[in-house]
Amino acid sequence: MMRNGQSRQANSDRVTLTRSLGLRLPSGHRIESHSHTFHQLVYATEGVMTVETALGSWVVPHHRAVWIPAGFQHSLSVARRVRMRTLYFHPDVCRVPMSCCVVNVAPLLRELILEAMHLGMLNAGVPEHARLAGVLLDQIVRTRIVPLQIKFPEDQRARVVAANAQADLTAKKPISELARGSGASVRTIERLFLKETGMTFGRWLTQVKALHALERLAAGDSATSAGLAVGYDSTSAFIAMFKRILGTTPGRYFANMSRSSP
Repeated sequence: MMRNGQSRQANSDRVTLTRSLGLRLPSGHRIESHSHTFHQLVYATEGVMTVETALGSWVVPHHRAVWIPAGFQHSLSVARRVRMRTLYFHPDVCRVPMSCCVVNVAPLLRELILEAMHLGMLNAGVPEHARLAGVLLDQIVRTRIVPLQIKFPEDQRARVVAANAQADLTAKKPISELARGSGASVRTIERLFLKETGMTFGRWLTQVKALHALERLAAGDSATSAGLAVGYDSTSAFIAMFKRILGTTPGRYFANMSRSSP
């Protein structure tokens, strides 16, 4: 007869640490809002996608991944044809970030993801599987979080301003005009943005424009067209903004993506 301790050990050995899924999604494809019982790491080996939640949006280009905790409602849209690799981590055996975030996928993490995809499923009862899952999680937790997020304010008054600003990114309206109908003063709106997004309103709007432009560039727009779409009449000014937010010029950004494609 098996003792309780032996029974628990046997059950633990049968636990699935990770599952995997690989998909190719066409440009313009959208997966409506849903959630998973497992934590999820979504990695774009090719293309650009955007993950949207009630709290914000995360742009996920190639060589980046987004971490989505279990139970977190999210939708996904594709700006350019995507090759997506997803790992699902069992929530009871993994200590991981409990909020969405975009992370860099360095060469080591990329190879770990692809090896887990090749194996298909990692089980706790297989020592090499358990070690691989542990290293994967270590790399996810320690990797640098990158600023590819649009965080929305929670206060309804600030959300009105955010919606007004996003309705036409080519407009150069002052915050005083965007705040009309919100029920709050400009000073209150500025305070709410800083408190709830961690950014001034001006910085937040620049981030919105940079990430919208990134989606346009991924879809094949030129730097000039992408800049015009977010209110930059000067291509050089747009490129300077893009470099300030993403650390490099649009041309080099996508050239690096092409060279590093697995």
